[in-house]
Amino acid sequence: MSLFSGVVAKATVVLILLNITSKLTAVLREALFASHFGATWVADAYFFAFTFPSVLFYLFAGALTTVVVPIYSEYAAQGREREAWGLFGTLFAIITFLLLLITALGIVFAPKIVGLFAPEFQGATRDMAVYLTQLMFPFLIFSGLAALFSGLLNARNVFAITALNGPLGNLAVIGALVFLAAQWGIAGIAVAVVVGGMAGALVQVPHLIRAGFRFFPGVPLSHPDLKRILILVLPITLSYSISETYIIIDRYLASGLADGSIASLNYANKLIQVPLGLFVIAVGTAVYPTLTRLATAGDFGQLGETVQRAFRLVMLICIPAAVSLLVLREPLVTLFYKRNEFGEYALLMTVIPLFYYSFGLIGQAGEFILVRGFFAMQNTRTPLYLSGFSVLVNLGLCLALVGPMKHGGLALGNALAALLNMTLLFYFLHRRLGNLWTPYMRRFIPITLTAAGIMGVTMRLIAENWGLLAAPVPTFALAAQVIIVGLGGCGLFLGILALLKIEETREMGEALRKLRAKG
Repeated sequence: MSLFSGVVAKATVVLILLNITSKLTAVLREALFASHFGATWVADAYFFAFTFPSVLFYLFAGALTTVVVPIYSEYAAQGREREAWGLFGTLFAIITFLLLLITALGIVFAPKIVGLFAPEFQGATRDMAVYLTQLMFPFLIFSGLAALFSGLLNARNVFAITALNGPLGNLAVIGALVFLAAQWGIAGIAVAVVVGGMAGALVQVPHLIRAGFRFFPGVPLSHPDLKRILILVLPITLSYSISETYIIIDRYLASGLADGSIASLNYANKLIQVPLGLFVIAVGTAVYPTLTRLATAGDFGQLGETVQRAFRLVMLICIPAAVSLLVLREPLVTLFYKRNEFGEYALLMTVIPLFYYSFGLIGQAGEFILVRGFFAMQNTRTPLYLSGFSVLVNLGLCLALVGPMKHGGLALGNALAALLNMTLLFYFLHRRLGNLWTPYMRRFIPITLTAAGIMGVTMRLIAENWGLLAAPVPTFALAAQVIIVGLGGCGLFLGILALLKIEETREMGEALRKLRAKG
């Protein structure tokens, strides 16, 4: 089964196109924010304040979209869609109540949250963090409901409208940075975050209504499948909460470092999120309904093959992306961020974690695909245990490295833990399915890494020769040079793989030929 044809391919293409829009607006959002606030104590307070509503959102989003798709697929396969809508109507009521309760608690206990998780924040920084936490906590209500709506629509192979969540949120913040920042300051940005979350939920409502969803309970709380959803959600939520602990650890330890440490970690991480958001999430989201259908049908051989193909595809994307970020980190940070309040100090602070985060990109990409193989089989315990172990390793590494390496040590600990988690997920999923670590995979991995090494050395030599690594300001010429070096490196990478007959390069070529023929 090729991932370059069929429903998965079409859904992936749609999601990639929409994710490009999302990431372009996200890049503009971050660039404008960096220009206004740089790597300062205000930026630190803002990014810390957004930590808890955003982390809780990812818990709800990850758990709900993961559980909703296989449960809905079961009902649809049995011709019981009307009953499914009643079930999810009751789930909607439960989720809404929980989101309102958690938000109220977050607002009331914001001073305690800041004191507990950012103990080194003092004076104005602490007061600003409390104020912004209270302003942004309602984001959780709308983003949590948007996650439920997205899961339901994805289960029906509706992907386009759900991918608008990101662009709408980004545009709201961009509007605030352009029109409100001068008068309202950072508070205007916090309000815009909530407005963006609201827009992401509301835009999906008409599509849900047309599909048959009703916003009221349709089954009693004692319904067995409602209990099954809640039983499945709990370990997935714990699993995601453990993985999101990385962020909380970083924020806690970085709160005691130099001003701008939290902000620079965030700026560097946002660059890492570009390839993840553009391609990896698109592939994982598009392939997940197929994985659940194969698991429901008991076709575990095809399930393993599909997971392996998805894994190889994201590796072909993220390995050269990681090399590009690592080699071109100075000019990339200059291009995206260096203007106005984001000066030389902020540049140096951001380049350091970006170097280490680049290694972890591969681990984050791989684990995003592999956990969906477990979740498709409704196995939530294994990822939970492995995530817990990886977080403990991450905590130990961060505590050991933060002293000598400062915020760079936090980024390195995060990257090493992500690579470890991916390796463990691959090992245990192979033990379950038996067809992941195949002879082809044993050939694919070393060839890909070797090609990436050649790519990196070549790009670095060209970048040094062109003077890209010491460019003082962002210019169109610098952007053009970075694009040329980056595309040239990726072309070299794919050329080596094609020469060594890696299957995916042939499939990419065939897909491009078909597109040209249709055009």
